[in-house]
Amino acid sequence: MMLPWLIGCEESGTVRDAMLARGIPAVSCDLRPSRSDRGEHLQCDIFDALALREWRGMIVFPTCTYLTCSAEWAYGDGPYHQKVKPTTLVGADRRAAREAAIAFVLRLWNCGLDMVAIENPVGVLSRVLSKPQVIQPHQFGDDASKATCLWVKGLPPLVPLPRHQWAKPRMVNGRPRWANQTNNGQNRLPPGENRARDRSVTYPGIAAAMAAQWGRSWWR
Repeated sequence: MMLPWLIGCEESGTVRDAMLARGIPAVSCDLRPSRSDRGEHLQCDIFDALALREWRGMIVFPTCTYLTCSAEWAYGDGPYHQKVKPTTLVGADRRAAREAAIAFVLRLWNCGLDMVAIENPVGVLSRVLSKPQVIQPHQFGDDASKATCLWVKGLPPLVPLPRHQWAKPRMVNGRPRWANQTNNGQNRLPPGENRARDRSVTYPGIAAAMAAQWGRSWWR
């Protein structure tokens, strides 16, 4: 029998659906409802989902807010060089939030499954876990630039497409720019309520590679 994969902290359904498209059992889990109705989605805490049934392995996308290298200024005690939004944690509160985020990831890493993959941007997890594999969407055929880190246990590194199949950028003043970038290299998504959610969606080429390279390799 082929046990299902648990795709954790994924409300988009992208990786789950890529697995299902290849006949690989997979279930997504998030505190929010899934934006895709193509497969089973558990709207609950990831650790409740882990205890719910037997899983083949887990691919998980923890919230990166306090794990990335961005807004490092906010971890200090001030004074700050910019106006701080009322919803932005700073100082001791932000440091505590980072420690909680790290503890959450370590608990996922040590969940007891033999195969675990954790995805996040460049940040503090490199000091907590190990040196990650760093990939780019354009290496998997998507016209985009976004440095993506993968920490894996019991799984091989994700293999990009042959170089001649990589998405080609446009060149601006001698610098490569992809479709998700402005000419200055900034992300095109405008500020808004759903910006973080939309930026966190796994690119289709990476999702397809996860399904093809990880999903079918281990039968049980």
